[in-house]
Amino acid sequence: MALMLASQQRGNRKLNIEELVEALQSQGYLSAENAQITRNLASPREVGSEGALRLIAKKNWPNEKKPSGRINQQFLAQWLAEQVELPYFNIDPLKTDVSAVTTVMSYRYAESYRILPVKLEADAVTVATAEPYDMSWAQEIERVTNKSVRLVISEPDDIQRYALEFYSLSKSVKGAEQRHAGGAKGVQNLEQLLDMSKVSDPDANDQHVVSVVDWLLQYAFDQRASDIHLEPRRTVGRVRFRIDGVLHQVYDMPTGIMTAVTSRLKILSGLDVAEKRRPQDGRLKTRMPDGDEIELRLSTMPTAFGEKLVMRIFDPTVLLRNFSELGFPKQDEAKWEQMIQQPHGIILVTGPTGSGKTTTLYSTLRQLAQPEVNVCTVEDPIELIEGSFNQMQVNHKIGVNFASGIRTMLRQDPDIIMVGEIRDYETAEMAIQAALTGHLVLSTLHTNDAPSAISRLLELGVPSYMINATLLGVVAQRLVRTLCPDCKQPADISEFEWRGLSAPWKLEQPKGAHKAVGCLECRNTGFRGRTGLYETFVMDDKLRELNQSGTDLRLIRKEALKAGMVPLRIAGAREVAKGTTTIEEVLKVAPPSLDGALKSKSDTE
Repeated sequence: MALMLASQQRGNRKLNIEELVEALQSQGYLSAENAQITRNLASPREVGSEGALRLIAKKNWPNEKKPSGRINQQFLAQWLAEQVELPYFNIDPLKTDVSAVTTVMSYRYAESYRILPVKLEADAVTVATAEPYDMSWAQEIERVTNKSVRLVISEPDDIQRYALEFYSLSKSVKGAEQRHAGGAKGVQNLEQLLDMSKVSDPDANDQHVVSVVDWLLQYAFDQRASDIHLEPRRTVGRVRFRIDGVLHQVYDMPTGIMTAVTSRLKILSGLDVAEKRRPQDGRLKTRMPDGDEIELRLSTMPTAFGEKLVMRIFDPTVLLRNFSELGFPKQDEAKWEQMIQQPHGIILVTGPTGSGKTTTLYSTLRQLAQPEVNVCTVEDPIELIEGSFNQMQVNHKIGVNFASGIRTMLRQDPDIIMVGEIRDYETAEMAIQAALTGHLVLSTLHTNDAPSAISRLLELGVPSYMINATLLGVVAQRLVRTLCPDCKQPADISEFEWRGLSAPWKLEQPKGAHKAVGCLECRNTGFRGRTGLYETFVMDDKLRELNQSGTDLRLIRKEALKAGMVPLRIAGAREVAKGTTTIEEVLKVAPPSLDGALKSKSDTE
């Protein structure tokens, strides 16, 4: 038996649990025993208060057609959509224009019918429901909006959850606007001439603004965002999240409200609220509902339309990850372990902003910070507070920079020193002095690949003999998006594509490559999460000899490759072969293999 009900057969009734259970059983999804239990436990009162779909899903019965699957809300919503010939709709907050859809109907109206507007177009409004037979509300909505109603099926819990979130956010934004409607709209920017006596921007402590900030942070955590961008514009400010390295538009809010939200966040992080002309940096710690603490690093920047605020979200669990969880191949992990166990010397991590250098260093220091070891860091700014480190913040206003910070730490009896970044000769000189006096020093540089770190140090003025005496090795790294395990599919890679990625190495064409598809779990992007690509350069006697005799970077690269260094792009090719990522993702982040220094893989053996 199937529920084949066309749109003209739908009336104004609720789903019948007996009808649903019988259909699931007859189609082989639900066993007879489980079907009977569901019938016996489902009283009319429960069905009326919770809804038939939610009540069946609560049993979480096994799917008899797919032993590894369960009859949960997602399955039931998709199954029901097929039965009643309606589209299934996964409510994605990142793709919903909240400010628009919440104008269609009130929260109380949506809640009473257990529906939610999810899309507003010129001639139609799309409404999500889990009760496709109850259309008693549709005619009224069509009359009020003068638009046709398009029905889609969604999970009842999603409808309830997002209705509360969307309408709460909309109410907070509108409440803040109305309360300060008499004041000047927008913010102080280069295009406006404001009468300062009439400025009345929303108060940062206004309860509506507080609610918007709370929603913003929780929403970012739920969506696995690494960065939150608040970008003021002339009339409407943009909120964007960076997820898996890609920016997503989240919400548009009036610029005046965004100003108040920015002020609220500045207050919470201890920044100067009155100062809007100069960039500021701060930090904020908050707690998630599950009790986990999350740290955020804030950075403000004056723009033509007001203050732009970016918050970098740091997950403390990164400190608990081992090197294999960060993406280190076994060969590179062994080299890294060997370097960090040395009693003294300099180890460098290189890569562009956002390539995961901080995560690698913090994870390493966390493993090295035993009770008998004194770990000291000097950072600009301190990105994660860790109780097992002694962390110093750079403060240029009072003359505390990286170089002076290292000088101070050398009088603090350290064993291991971490320098946030080597930017100039003075910092490089102090780091080398620390290494020469028996300390292990870890730091970062900005270079395209690992061997180029030697050139960078030489450019800063460090003599080659000092580099030879202190440098233990360099790791260059990038972050690449990983394919969603729930929807990725095998892919055939042409010989031309593979040669373009793996040249000049002659790697065997892969059989395990996969492609991005997109599903509900990955928000139809095809990717979920990121992993590291690593290029590990270990300084040995042959490389020191080459560096001393003239520092031909090409020769140093060639020798490093012969010694076993795997270039970033080849590391990426191996991840493609394993089905972890795609060629396109690797080409986005990894520089070309090293100018023909090797002609084939056999040269390294």
